[in-house]
Amino acid sequence: MKKISIHTNLQQVTLEELPTDYQKLIELAKTQTKSAYAPYSKFFVGAAVLLNDGQVIGGNNQENAAYPSGLCAERVALFYANSQHPSTPIKALAIAAYTNNSFVKKPIAPCGSCLQVLVECELRFNQNIEIILYGEQEIYHIKKAGELLPFSFTLK
Repeated sequence: MKKISIHTNLQQVTLEELPTDYQKLIELAKTQTKSAYAPYSKFFVGAAVLLNDGQVIGGNNQENAAYPSGLCAERVALFYANSQHPSTPIKALAIAAYTNNSFVKKPIAPCGSCLQVLVECELRFNQNIEIILYGEQEIYHIKKAGELLPFSFTLK
């Protein structure tokens, strides 16, 4: 039997260590939590996408009583970006979550469906998408979405 290990590479950073455009991306993700529609879970998630041309797009989770008909903040932002700017690659995505009257202390990661969409976007444009996960006590910076989903579905 052969043992195989899989590792995820990420950096724990401070807000000040991130480039200014990534700091602004986090702030937009935090702002997006305020307009999320989460009457069932009370877990408000905001996402912000930075396109290669500098445009920034926000998104937030949208729940529905007919679960799982809702959509995560990440996919709302990614699908909007890809539908309105189909030839512009995505450079980065920031995610923030708010619940119980405060932002989460530790960062949350995208769900498997969102990760698959992120990996598909990386493949579509042949470019890594940097992920910034915000928490009040910690911020994680991941250099490519594929780091978080090593067994993604691909055409290759």
